[in-house]
Amino acid sequence: MQPESSDSRTLVLLRHGESEGNARNVFTGWIDLGLTAKGKDEARAVGRSFRRRGLAFPHIFVSALDRTRETARLLAGGLEHTPDDFHVSAALNERDYGELAGLNKDEARQRWGDEQVRLWRRSYVTAPPGGESLRDVVARAAPYYLRSILPLVLRGEPCLVVSHGNVLRALTMAIEGFGPNEIEKIEYAPAEAIVYHLHADSTIASRERVPPPVIDGTAR
Repeated sequence: MQPESSDSRTLVLLRHGESEGNARNVFTGWIDLGLTAKGKDEARAVGRSFRRRGLAFPHIFVSALDRTRETARLLAGGLEHTPDDFHVSAALNERDYGELAGLNKDEARQRWGDEQVRLWRRSYVTAPPGGESLRDVVARAAPYYLRSILPLVLRGEPCLVVSHGNVLRALTMAIEGFGPNEIEKIEYAPAEAIVYHLHADSTIASRERVPPPVIDGTAR
């Protein structure tokens, strides 16, 4: 019997399309803002791109926030086959930005300084006042991935995870073994994807980072 191809063990991580919070340059976190018109176009374009790549997903996992669910719904319309299941979990929610939530990022820098805001945004252990650190996000997102998503992938059932920038950072730490210092340098743009094919032991057979689609002559 031929060994099962790693192509059947497919996992795709996708950041949602441009949200109203992205467009306004605010710390959104758990504030439930929807997609902009551009974000909706990005989601549809991602669906078409996935179809051209021959990607199909029996399972799509999203956070409990509208911007991921709307992205998933719109991109699903471009796939060749309708996904069997949509799984919604708050474990995949963006990090809670606490007192920063709703603030413009430039205004936050003016108030607390560039370095302090950089630490809150990029460090592994430093949490904004009243909010979560990336370590806190890892503590809820990684176990959910290991318990609910990875077993499906290893059974040959491709999965798409539509989530948020910090959740993608947390999941790539779990999948790729990045350390706290390495993860500070990693960032994902709205509508950017990572396509993984895994070996049977869950190690990475191949990895491709797919940039956001170009909408109206720009990519973000």
